Amino acid sequence: MLDLVGTSLTAEEAITLQQPEVGGLILFSRNYTDPAQLEQLMQAIRSIRPDLIVAVDQEGGRVQRFRDGFTRLPAMAVLGRMYQRDPVEACVSAHELGWLMAAELRAFDIDISFAPVLDIDWQQSSIIGDRAFASTPETLAKLALAFMQGMHEAGMAATGKHFPGHGWVQADSHLELPVDERDEAHLEQSDIQPFKYLITHGLDAIMPAHVVYSQVDVEPAGFSSYWLKEKLRKQLGFSGVIFSDDLTMEGASIAGSYAQRCQKALDAGCDMVLVCNQPRQALEVLDYLSTRPMVNNPRIATMRGKSSDSLQNTQRLEQARGLAGRCVALIR
Repeated sequence: MLDLVGTSLTAEEAITLQQPEVGGLILFSRNYTDPAQLEQLMQAIRSIRPDLIVAVDQEGGRVQRFRDGFTRLPAMAVLGRMYQRDPVEACVSAHELGWLMAAELRAFDIDISFAPVLDIDWQQSSIIGDRAFASTPETLAKLALAFMQGMHEAGMAATGKHFPGHGWVQADSHLELPVDERDEAHLEQSDIQPFKYLITHGLDAIMPAHVVYSQVDVEPAGFSSYWLKEKLRKQLGFSGVIFSDDLTMEGASIAGSYAQRCQKALDAGCDMVLVCNQPRQALEVLDYLSTRPMVNNPRIATMRGKSSDSLQNTQRLEQARGLAGRCVALIR
C-alpha cells in the first residue's frame, strides 16, 4: 500500500498503480481539497484499479485527513468519558459515530479507515492519548465493538490498531523505536484484551505496533513471527488481514533497508505492507516485491467496501452529524 503526491493522479502514478505488487492506496490531507476533487480522484483511481483497497486515517480528533466537506469527528476519548456517566448512551453514540465515519467515506468508494484504535490510554503516551476510547480494557472493548459494528453497518471493514498495544510507551514510533518492558502476562491481562474481544466479534484486520516488547521478543511486533503468527494467528485465532504500520516510520528502521523492512514484515506474517510519504522508497519496495513469487491472498479482497442500504438514510445522517457536533463541543 502506497500513496500519492497531490490531489490528482499523475501519469507516473497511474502506471505504478497498475503494477500487480500494488494492492492498496492510502490517502492523506494533501490529497484532499473538497468533495468534488475527491470524487474525481477516486474515479481516476477506480478507472485503472477497481480492485485496489483505498484507505485513509479518519479516526476523528487529531487524526482526520478529510475535514472541509466532511463532518468533524470527535476524539474517541469523549466516548470513554460519556461511558462513565451513561454506558448505554456511550455505546449507542459509538455505534452511530462509527457508522457516520464509514458512511461518509463509502459515499466516495473509499474502502477503509484504519480504525478503531484499540490502545489503552495509560495517561503517558502523547501519540495515543485521546485517540484511545478509554483507560480500562473493559470499557475500551465495549465502545470499540460498538464503533466497529457501526462501521460494518455502513459497509466498511474495521482495522484494530496497534497490536498488542501502543498506549504504555511514551516514545512516538514515528520518531523513534519505543520499548515496552512489561512481561507478556501483564500485556495479556490488559492491552491485549480489547483485541481479543473484538477478534471474537468479527474484527476484519489488525495493524501491529512498531514497538519492541523486550521481555517477549527482540523484534518490534510488526516484524515478529511470535507476535503475528504464534500469538495473533494461533493463540487468538485471528484469521483476518494483518497490515504493517508504515515502514517509513523510525520505529521500523531497525529492520534495515526498505526492501529488508518489507521482507521482514511479510515473513513475520503481515499480509500487506504500507510505505507512505516516500515515493522513491515505495518504488524500492515494489522492485523487491517483483522478485518474490506472487501469492494470491484472498484475505485482502475482504477489505473492499460493501454496499449498504443505510447510506441512503439522510435523516440518520443528519442526526449522526448532530451527535458528532455535540461530542466535539464536549471536548472544548
